[in-house]
Amino acid sequence: MSTTINFRVGQGYDVHKLVEGRKLILGGVEIPHATGLLGHSDADALLHAITDALLGAVALGDIGRHFPDTDPRYKGADSRVLLRAAVALLAERGWRPVNVDATLIAQQPKLAPHAAAMVANVAADLGIAADCVNIKGKTNERLGYLGREEAIEAQAIALVERVG
Repeated sequence: MSTTINFRVGQGYDVHKLVEGRKLILGGVEIPHATGLLGHSDADALLHAITDALLGAVALGDIGRHFPDTDPRYKGADSRVLLRAAVALLAERGWRPVNVDATLIAQQPKLAPHAAAMVANVAADLGIAADCVNIKGKTNERLGYLGREEAIEAQAIALVERVG
């Protein structure tokens, strides 16, 4: 029955703790900030959420299944490389990304000045037009761990279509 479905939607989520001594990378863009995200790879929460959304859309699990944090090959990995690898996994199964809508939730820094560069990176990595990628920033109104600037959270939805 699934062979008759030409479009699928996936949802992704990620959160990483902010710590001193790490670069802050979101959407493949290095953002000037006093703290960065802690993780095995470059900890790009935005790209991790998008990767999960794409993998989920075609029932391929999540980023940890394909790029586990227990594998030394992914220590310090560029999340753009992981995103492109996920797109290749989709292509092997006859799917391609159509569009992505993502939300970054962070009290600081302000993300709007970096959104266009993030969109350009994601669009390039997915092989789609920039007007098929939306990235928005929100605060958590100073509530909880996000409001206390302890972490950054990302949510993403991806639409994929069957090719051929």
